[in-house]
Amino acid sequence: MYLKKVLWAVAILGLLICGFVAYQIYSAIFNPNTQFNNGEAFVYISSDATMADVKQNLEPLLKDISSFEAVADRKGYTQNIKGGKYAIKKGMNNNEIINTLRSRNLPVKVSFNNQERLETLAGRISTQIEADSLSLLQAFNDVTFLNTSGFDEDTKLCMYLPNTYEFFWNTNAEDFRDRMLKEYKRYWNAERLEKAKKINLTPSQVMSLAAVVQKETVKADERPRVAGVYVNRIRKGWPLQADPTVIYAIKKETGNYDTIIKRVLYRDLEMDSPYNTYKHKGVPPGPITMPDISSIEAVLNPEKHDYLYFVADVSNFGYHMFAKTGAQHNRNKVQYINWLNKKKVYR
Repeated sequence: MYLKKVLWAVAILGLLICGFVAYQIYSAIFNPNTQFNNGEAFVYISSDATMADVKQNLEPLLKDISSFEAVADRKGYTQNIKGGKYAIKKGMNNNEIINTLRSRNLPVKVSFNNQERLETLAGRISTQIEADSLSLLQAFNDVTFLNTSGFDEDTKLCMYLPNTYEFFWNTNAEDFRDRMLKEYKRYWNAERLEKAKKINLTPSQVMSLAAVVQKETVKADERPRVAGVYVNRIRKGWPLQADPTVIYAIKKETGNYDTIIKRVLYRDLEMDSPYNTYKHKGVPPGPITMPDISSIEAVLNPEKHDYLYFVADVSNFGYHMFAKTGAQHNRNKVQYINWLNKKKVYR
């Protein structure tokens, strides 16, 4: 009788222990384990992250990091960590958190505007994805890639179309670059290639001319008219005589791309540079900035007119006064020169 009681006691104790252990396991897996107040929090896991890195990222967000680690180990996550951006929602349990970190990598919006150099583009992109600016720049300048893709030192800027794109945060430099090449090829469809052919320009030349248009006017609605002026000049065999190309030539020569030049001087026009369109006919050998889509479309669809000249309109800032003859242009130019002198803009 006494032995039976002992056995019953041991059995009951065992059940209680098993129940307690089961409860602890259940709690570790299924009880909410977040401690932030917002609806969700985002974590960024690097591609080479260790479990220690993951814990460091999650510790401020979780009530019990130890229970998370225990469940992660049991589910095999500690040996299969994946980089990316993840959303941890308020009230998630460890099981849900680990499932999220395993398979719910979120895309991010990556944007860039008109950059003059790949160095500044790399810096801009590195703030939006995992790849750092050095690895991006190395990928952009890879000679083998440029050769096989049809670009060179002057035209390599053509490949990057300013826009907003979706990427995974853990995208590496080569994958970002390769995606940009795909976007470039997608943009240059048969219809646009045919339009470029009609104005006797290659896609790279269209991009170079679009960059000049981009620099000449900030007004998107005026860009087809400005493009029309340059197309007219090219058809007549005239030099473009575009001040922004001279400014770029000065920056390229000095290596100081941060310099601000508000007024091009006559001595600047004598600069011996392939980017000086006062001395060299045709479009520059490469773009002087990344033109946006509106500028590229302006070149592909230039306004049809007889204008050959234009100058800034000081009575309607941002826009220009257009002329068909040199005499008319010189009259228009007087108001701009007077305005520069009045404002004491000498450089």
